[in-house]
Amino acid sequence: MSQSPDRAAADRPVPKPGILDISAYVPGKAKVDGIEHPLKLSANENILGCSPRAKAAYGAAIDQLHIYPDSRATPLRQAIAAEFRLEPEQLIFGCGSDEIFHMLCQVYLEPGDNIVQGEFAFGAYAIGARACQAEVLSAPEPDYRVDVDELLKLVNDRTRLVFIANPGNPTGTYVGGEEIRRLHAALPKSVVLVLDGAYAEFVDDPAFEDGTDLARTSDNVIVTRTFSKLHGLATLRVGWAYGPAEMISALDRIRQPFNTSIPGQMAAVEALADKDFQKASLDLLAQWRPWLAQQLGGLGLSPVPSATNFVLVGFPTTGPKSAQAAEAYLASRGLIVRGVGGYGLPHHLRMTIGLEAHNRAVVEALADFMQAG
Repeated sequence: MSQSPDRAAADRPVPKPGILDISAYVPGKAKVDGIEHPLKLSANENILGCSPRAKAAYGAAIDQLHIYPDSRATPLRQAIAAEFRLEPEQLIFGCGSDEIFHMLCQVYLEPGDNIVQGEFAFGAYAIGARACQAEVLSAPEPDYRVDVDELLKLVNDRTRLVFIANPGNPTGTYVGGEEIRRLHAALPKSVVLVLDGAYAEFVDDPAFEDGTDLARTSDNVIVTRTFSKLHGLATLRVGWAYGPAEMISALDRIRQPFNTSIPGQMAAVEALADKDFQKASLDLLAQWRPWLAQQLGGLGLSPVPSATNFVLVGFPTTGPKSAQAAEAYLASRGLIVRGVGGYGLPHHLRMTIGLEAHNRAVVEALADFMQAG
């Protein structure tokens, strides 16, 4: 197999073009210098932890640590198929939904192709595309919302994938089912529409649709989900996707054979079944999401309406009350939130909705910050 003269003549291994231009993903902070136990509200984790049933299942897996996991994740496959009324053979599993995004890029992108996404899209999409030497086209998001018409303006004959996080991260906004169907109808049939539903369980608007019905009846729609958010299993890295059989078959051919673990599979099955824990998580949001937005607005800040377990908050664009200054001040009080300048939002912070004491502590600290001279 031939390679470029520059790479062939190098005196050390050289990555393929574009790899070193990728900005590595930077996770939310978890530590603050000088504070032993800060409150981490930077990663959209479930503030209640995870299901007691999931914990028990994880513990029960201890005697199987020497065994390779079921490559097909059969018990979990059956549980998800039953829960969401999906065809089990049209499911695929990943090390989080992130791995599935990368598999999609590997399967469908060649050098010179492109993906289309919103300007505030989750960073994993672009990393996967650029690793395949594809271009990333980002459409404006007026009012921090994905705009179907702006996306369609960028679709061209080299577009292979359109990514939408619905609801979005880091914005927290969502696109209704009617708009998603309008987007799909306008896309060339050769373009895959990827609907990332990492936060789908948190939406309570009847106009929202998770995309599974569209995926069932289309040849070019795939829906991804994760156990990291509502179910609180972020450390176990279990994601899944549902799509057309032909597409799932293609992805399965490049999937790493043991990409989900036995403890992860067992815990996910029990988490899916624990309706009490899910309800407690959603009830917490129903109580504190509107309260937090109202309080932040009352401080003169600009919370973006959220359908998720976090709130994106806008700060003044000039003067001393910047998002960066607020992030540092909150950290000094032991409260870790997420700066999102890397997402093109330098005047915003993203904060997970916590327990009552957490939310009140954030509001109190921000009130002190805004009132300080």
